[in-house]
Amino acid sequence: MITRRHLLKAGLATPFLFGGYALAEPQRLVVTHYHVTPRQWPADLKLKIAVIADIHAINPWMTPDHVDGIVRATNMQRPDIVLLAGDYEASMPRFKIGSWVSMDDCGRALSRLQAPLGAYAVLGNHDVATNGGENVRRGFTSHGIPVLENAARRIVKDGKPFWLLGLGDQYGDGGRWNSHLGYDDLPGTLARIGDDAPAILLAHEPDIFVDVPDRVALTVSGHTHGGQVLIPGYGPLVVPSRFGSRFRYGHIVENDRHLVVSGGLGTSGIPIRFGVPPEIVLITLGASSPPLA
Repeated sequence: MITRRHLLKAGLATPFLFGGYALAEPQRLVVTHYHVTPRQWPADLKLKIAVIADIHAINPWMTPDHVDGIVRATNMQRPDIVLLAGDYEASMPRFKIGSWVSMDDCGRALSRLQAPLGAYAVLGNHDVATNGGENVRRGFTSHGIPVLENAARRIVKDGKPFWLLGLGDQYGDGGRWNSHLGYDDLPGTLARIGDDAPAILLAHEPDIFVDVPDRVALTVSGHTHGGQVLIPGYGPLVVPSRFGSRFRYGHIVENDRHLVVSGGLGTSGIPIRFGVPPEIVLITLGASSPPLA
């Protein structure tokens, strides 16, 4: 979470940080494309994945109408499947910043996502820290969005199967990124794979990537907001990870294993972004050549 203390530590002048751009950037929206070709994924199984992460629904910045706009922009990309990477709840109302948006309203907006293979969600740390995640579970499932917690779904596209794994949150309710109080069970989730079809892991925090075996073709995460405030010559103010900036943002390849970390959409701590615009991530798996822009 970015706080005023972090801003002062970076030596940012108030007019610079709180100028129109830093306040307006949370209302921007970009689409970031990745073409990923893991060796574990069949070249003839083309899959177009849209990733929506870190909505942090809150009035007046991330209202249900604003989420509707994100949904419409996502549908325009015509994804095969949509992965919702956690943190739909906001924490700022606890500190008298903004006001709550119900997860029923958030789930209703997200239920308008259009993808032939469906939309699937995992919980984030802000979700499980708010009523144990029950707000999201109830609000999403009542609108037909499955919430995967240490679960696996076998999905078939064009006659070819793959597995979608959804990990429980790694923080747990009230947990911190530098401890391990989470609800995640990676070995148990992997054990649910029933055949040799390729697998995608959806996990809110990217820290789990150090333990993900190469049985998994792709790990998809959010959580970091890409740093949320990225200052030239200084870097990100906060990266909530045990590994610093190692998994801060983007397409990361380590030991032939692939991770994509979304910069997310909303804000935490303070309602500003700088240098990290809100984004919908679009990942193309398979196919021998990158998609046309």
